[in-house]
Amino acid sequence: MTSDINPVPSPDHSSRQAIAEQASPALWLVVVLSAMAGGMGWGIRGQYGHETGAMIAGVLVGCVLVLMLCRGATSLFVARAVAMCALGISIGGSMTYGQTLGLTQDADLIGNFAALRWGLLGTFVKGAIWIGFAAAFFALALSETRYRPLELALLLLVMLFLLFAGVQLFNAPFDPAAKELPKIYFSDDWRWEPGAALQPRAERWGGLLLALAGLYLYAGWIRGDRLVRWLTLWGVVGGGLGFATGQCVQSFHAWNVDMFRESWFAPWEPHINWWNMMETTFGAVWGAIVGTGLWMNRHLIGKDQQEEPPEITLPAEWLLIAVHVTALVAWNFGSFRQLDWFADLAITMVIIPVIAVSAGRLWPYLLTLPIVTLPIAGKTLRQLCYEQKQLDVEVGWIVYVAAPLLLMTVAALLLARGATKPGSGSTFSRWSLLLMTWTLFTLNFAFFEFPWPWEAWTTRTPNAIIFSICTIGLTAAALFIAPTSPSTDKSELKPDATIDT
Repeated sequence: MTSDINPVPSPDHSSRQAIAEQASPALWLVVVLSAMAGGMGWGIRGQYGHETGAMIAGVLVGCVLVLMLCRGATSLFVARAVAMCALGISIGGSMTYGQTLGLTQDADLIGNFAALRWGLLGTFVKGAIWIGFAAAFFALALSETRYRPLELALLLLVMLFLLFAGVQLFNAPFDPAAKELPKIYFSDDWRWEPGAALQPRAERWGGLLLALAGLYLYAGWIRGDRLVRWLTLWGVVGGGLGFATGQCVQSFHAWNVDMFRESWFAPWEPHINWWNMMETTFGAVWGAIVGTGLWMNRHLIGKDQQEEPPEITLPAEWLLIAVHVTALVAWNFGSFRQLDWFADLAITMVIIPVIAVSAGRLWPYLLTLPIVTLPIAGKTLRQLCYEQKQLDVEVGWIVYVAAPLLLMTVAALLLARGATKPGSGSTFSRWSLLLMTWTLFTLNFAFFEFPWPWEAWTTRTPNAIIFSICTIGLTAAALFIAPTSPSTDKSELKPDATIDT
């Protein structure tokens, strides 16, 4: 293994690398659009929660990258890749990180450089694990190495075992009543605030780290998958730097509030949501770095392989969809202790989707579009109609839930009809990017209580402006990034065309 994170291709890949270099867009374009997708997706994630919220960024970044780097592939191939990216990024959402950020910015710890360093180290570790999973799962689907559904199922079960082992190894003992905490503990504890009444949180970064290491070792080295080997490292670096950089923005403000309020920036300071700025920065940084990593290793993408037929029947697919959606709704909108314990393990909630995405024909499309949208739409409805009562519940159900889910479901089923048509991947990626960008932006804009920039500014307005710019950029990418050549994408759509099924 060389020290260069960009691998030197072997001779048998030289021709494919030359083709990839000729057909690929400029690196700067990949970086900019990936940063827009990651920044907007991760910034929106902050309103909707950990696991399911994180899938927003996974879909947006995944769609951008397959649009630019998988031209000529089938839609089934790229849909599986985007779905796997969303599933991978959901796993890291089970980690607690609020108190880790608190070490760098809580009022009682301002001026404590040791706590600041430790908190930033914790954000780096947790960010690296979080995006490392996203990159690894994305690479599993994009790679020229093929993984069977049963193989993936067994791998996930081993990862689940490693999760429990890692928690015991790195995140135990945990007995706050006796003040017994792990030796490596990144949340607030009595080392930093000896006399405070604290409520330490159980961490599981160590378990997820061991699970990610198991995935990396198996796919990257035992199976010899070079794309997993390299893209996972790019994800680890991107996630670590992204989270730490984003938190530096927030903690710098917390440590220097007076400076902000007494400078030329003073009129703007009250309107900045620094937490959301941290999230947006985090997403932009990791999006740009993962995009760079895939661009550097684009010759390892296995888009020229023939797609294998589905390994599960259509009735079985719909049954698995019903089971997963029921569990997803109960987990996000109900309170069932045993289900919460099971789902909070994160890896458990992706076992069915990973198997179904890799073995089915409909699952990649339905997961990427309506299933990812479902909890976002439901939480928007709950916030605006049940808690804030800004809109009648009946109208809210139609506007915030029924309409977007119907649109996404119809689009998914239509796009699935061209699953194995050569070049149809471009059609899938551009339409999915358009639909998800505008649907998620609109739902989040409503969640922000419609902060129009020409009206009195709130703490939501600056991020809303940033998301608007990102939406324009992603829309332009979906509409104007052309396929490699006219012959490589027979199913390409014009903006005013009907979906070719």
